Amino acid sequence: MLVPVSTGYAFNRTRKAYLATRLSVAGTHWSRLRGLMGKDAASFPAGNGLWIIPSRGVHTLAMKFPIDVLYLDNDKHVVHVEENLKPWRVAKVSMRTASVLELPGHTLKSSGTVVGDEIEIALNESTMRQPSEATTA
Repeated sequence: MLVPVSTGYAFNRTRKAYLATRLSVAGTHWSRLRGLMGKDAASFPAGNGLWIIPSRGVHTLAMKFPIDVLYLDNDKHVVHVEENLKPWRVAKVSMRTASVLELPGHTLKSSGTVVGDEIEIALNESTMRQPSEATTA
């Protein structure tokens, strides 16, 4: 079972679109290793996200559904995108990447998210606020 360290949201400032409104953080060795392994698509619906920090890449070993993956630099700008990454794959490793944001498949297409976009990540938010009022983590 994935135990979130923190919760919050991920917002694409460039496109003015929420990517995740229920964001969990994998910030320990074991939570990063485990990620979404063993979960099914119903347990990771639209609006969910997993921020893996630090990370330079991901795998979908032991996963049962495809995901979208954003590779973010230290300033949370998108440096690489993996759309609809199928189960049992090892994705690209990028030395420019500081963290990775995993999202349900087709999230990036529906939001228009591309390389260069700026992502705001806010943690421990008890209520949703306008992105301009939120603090970034």
